[in-house]
Amino acid sequence: MRAMINADPQELAKFSELAHRWWDPESEFRPLHQINPLRLQWIDSLVPLANKQLLDVGCGGGILSEAMAQRGAAQVLGIDLAVKPLKVAQLHALESGVHNVDYREIAVEALAAERPASFDVVTCMEMLEHVPAPESVVRACTTLVKPGGWVFFSTLNRNAKAFLLAIVGAEYVLKLLPRGTHEYEKFIRPSELARWCRDAGLELQRTRGLEYNPFTRHYALSNDTSVNYLFALRKPG
Repeated sequence: MRAMINADPQELAKFSELAHRWWDPESEFRPLHQINPLRLQWIDSLVPLANKQLLDVGCGGGILSEAMAQRGAAQVLGIDLAVKPLKVAQLHALESGVHNVDYREIAVEALAAERPASFDVVTCMEMLEHVPAPESVVRACTTLVKPGGWVFFSTLNRNAKAFLLAIVGAEYVLKLLPRGTHEYEKFIRPSELARWCRDAGLELQRTRGLEYNPFTRHYALSNDTSVNYLFALRKPG
């Protein structure tokens, strides 16, 4: 009997449809291009990526995966279940001459069964709010990281402000994202994510918020976790 895949077919189709635009910095993926240097620098400041084995869960077109590889990681593996974005990621890595990044179409739970405790750093950015069982992803990421290793999550808070800014503002007013990119019911409160992480055996080290200024059209890391937020966690050992 085939195991159930922790993925929403509509979500996979949504991002596959836009795959050819993933590396266009002025496309629907402009926000990802803008926040990527911020999150990369934050991760690298907590755990220098040079010569590390890295895993990027829900890598999409490979924006973060490729950036981490270029930062000096020994090897980066990006995984996703959306085939078209993965093909875009593979092609872009070839065009960029980045040889220490690889991509696989595999569920994080399946990879956890195959390669437990294999990575120094595991990242899972802007993915938890798109899957049916985010707590399952948290457990799998914990299994995949080595003892003493780091896990990074980013997602969206669930409250009225997040609804107004991340859906009404970003998708309908400012048109930063395509309509329907997010579903409010799938947003995750920090307390919920923290509980899943504790239950999985991860220890929270740092939290950061991500803010958008509509006048300068730029993002910045902050202490405000009321909308977008990031967790940095470690596995004991």
